[in-house]
Amino acid sequence: MSDISAEMLEMGARARAAASILAMAAPEAKTRALEEAAAALWSARADILAANARDLEAAREKGLSGAMLDRLTLDESRLEGIAEALRDVAAQPDPVGAVIAEWDRPTGLHIQRVRTPLGVVGVIYESRPNVTADAGALCLKAGNAVILRGGSESFHSSRAIHAALIEGLRAAGLSEDAIQLVQTTDRAAVSDMLRMVEHIDVIVPRGGKGLVGLVQREARVPVFAHLEGICHVFVDASADPEKARRVVLNAKTRRTGICGAAECLLIHRDIVDGLGAQIIADLVAAGVEMRVGEGLQHLPGVTPATPDDFGHEYLDMIMAAAVVENIAGAVEHIRAYGSQHTEAVIAEDAEVVRRFFAGLDSAILMHNASTQFADGGEFGLGAEIGIATGKMHARGPVGAEQLTSFKYLVTGDGTVRA
Repeated sequence: MSDISAEMLEMGARARAAASILAMAAPEAKTRALEEAAAALWSARADILAANARDLEAAREKGLSGAMLDRLTLDESRLEGIAEALRDVAAQPDPVGAVIAEWDRPTGLHIQRVRTPLGVVGVIYESRPNVTADAGALCLKAGNAVILRGGSESFHSSRAIHAALIEGLRAAGLSEDAIQLVQTTDRAAVSDMLRMVEHIDVIVPRGGKGLVGLVQREARVPVFAHLEGICHVFVDASADPEKARRVVLNAKTRRTGICGAAECLLIHRDIVDGLGAQIIADLVAAGVEMRVGEGLQHLPGVTPATPDDFGHEYLDMIMAAAVVENIAGAVEHIRAYGSQHTEAVIAEDAEVVRRFFAGLDSAILMHNASTQFADGGEFGLGAEIGIATGKMHARGPVGAEQLTSFKYLVTGDGTVRA
């Protein structure tokens, strides 16, 4: 057994022990740990920003893209947002023990279905240091221990943020093993996590297609899939022009490096030379490289699309666009090229909206709203550990409630079965 494997198994054993205690922890202790962590993070902001500067310098030397650098970058404003997310999670109702449903049976039994922690969660992520705080906080709130394995790009930033989480645990009298951070960038640690079925109950990958694909192929531990964010916006002929222009521009350009950024624009054929042309002009003027299909290639400033441009997650100032005949064509296109993450329809026709919502099975469907709202914080979850695009257990933003399972509590009074 390698030194890394032995270290990972030891971490797993400590996490399992911490999880058994954390499952019974008082809600007040978890709340205090998160509040204290937020305070510690803000107090250490100079050290965290210095650590982030080291990561950014190394990332630039490696030639990371602008979108990846944006994901990695921390400043005081973003640190303030991370601290606020910790406080938001702290303020949420504790999900552990919450009664989901209860009923009585003719036999005299009283049955409750109640939320219970998953146990130990393994989170594998790439260049986003904020995931360290979000994942740690949400797992703790849900009564789970967590093993965090961040990417090499965010190594120093994640360690500095993790130190603030440990301060919170210490201040609340909770085990420091409840939130552990893998201290090596060796990829062997990832392979070990994927096989640790005795110590980890679920793996959450958060990163690009390569990482998620690797996890899905090799994991023996159950996985919450967070696949690509190939998000579409369909502009119907009934769309309000002002709403459509504002929403599409925001969906693409607010932050191009997040999974909720729109990657493909679908335009109803009846508005190609009107509203459609104006929206594309807006995007081109904002600096977006528009790769367009047939019916749009006569518009100024565009580039003809290749077949590979559809179904592609750019995470950059690049967007594909296509003409569709109607709502049925939009649904067909998204089914063919989407990743079941987030799609939006811009329309005033209620029947078009109904067919869009009914015809698609993406985790998040939006009407007259930017896909950039595909975020746990914006959903009122305080933070998220990722956007689950699979269909088992959790879907959409994974917050504290989604990091629980349930059990049945059955009460009788000397009751026996006939």
